[in-house]
Amino acid sequence: MVIKGLKLLKMNQQYSQLKKAVEVFHSYGISLSGSRKNDHFIEKLKMDPVFVNGLIFELEYHLQQQLQEEKIRNASTPKELIALFLEIQQDN
Repeated sequence: MVIKGLKLLKMNQQYSQLKKAVEVFHSYGISLSGSRKNDHFIEKLKMDPVFVNGLIFELEYHLQQQLQEEKIRNASTPKELIALFLEIQQDN
């Protein structure tokens, strides 16, 4: 019973984090519905690298998590970036 409660709590936390992330992406004009979540920040979404860095900063701020620099370099789509934040949450 306790383990089931902990899993439910973790799922609620993930949902809350995803909701915040969607709001941040939306503030940058990025829709996460359909295939748009797989669009490359620079090539498909035509974002300047400065704005990509701003997006990452805002996500770190709103989610209260900090990504490692080497992991950020590998994330080139919204889906990959969100996966990094969820990965951090699962490690905790």
